[in-house]
Amino acid sequence: MDSPTRIIDYDKLLAESDAMADAFAKADPFPHIVIDDFLPPSFISSLNDSFPDFARKKKSGSTHIPVLLEDGSEAQLGKEWLSREQLVPLVYRRLYWELNNNPFVALLEKITGVPGLLADPHLAGGGVHRTMPGGYLKVHADFNKHPQYGLDRRLNLLIYLNEDWRPEYGGDLELWTADMEACVHKIAPIAGRCVIFRTTTTSFHGHPHPLTCPADRSRRSVALYYYSNGRPEQEGAREHGTLWQDTPG
Repeated sequence: MDSPTRIIDYDKLLAESDAMADAFAKADPFPHIVIDDFLPPSFISSLNDSFPDFARKKKSGSTHIPVLLEDGSEAQLGKEWLSREQLVPLVYRRLYWELNNNPFVALLEKITGVPGLLADPHLAGGGVHRTMPGGYLKVHADFNKHPQYGLDRRLNLLIYLNEDWRPEYGGDLELWTADMEACVHKIAPIAGRCVIFRTTTTSFHGHPHPLTCPADRSRRSVALYYYSNGRPEQEGAREHGTLWQDTPG
């Protein structure tokens, strides 16, 4: 990890950026793109070998406060996250630095068509995520304002770390229509896969079905969010928290 070599293959992404920008803009049910082999397998293995100790978060005084829906169920079950950089190993901080630096943010602007993007040094709600067996995350649209700065949340970037992940384990990321009538895409959370999508009041997503992975596995990912100072009216400028949704049936 002492090498200054970049983790991300910028040459490859730049060469494909025009095609990716076109695919992103035309994607249903909202603008998004899936990039496989976003990180080298060796780097994914390093992240998994150094996966953070979530017990440190609990020891530091953080506790889980359940979000209950109208039917009494939890909006997310068995999910934990670490946003504070000082609680994660250096290999994760190395990844954060890469994804928050100028060249990568400029590349994001080109692919997504969102100008003036700003990285979040607080990693509010982001960082390292894991969901334990039996856990889930109900379909939702994310909070749209940064809690400290009041900036507008524009993009989510998710990187999955799940090596040898089998379809029967579940945990697919589901992308739903604005009227919540249909799931348009299911994206398996396999290692090295990156998903980037625009965050609006109707960018409904989640993995609402309980994980069926073995007891010694968990659904692992890294999440970073990007902001701008202002956003188009049509994306919903009204400030809101997480907008949880019921799925049909």
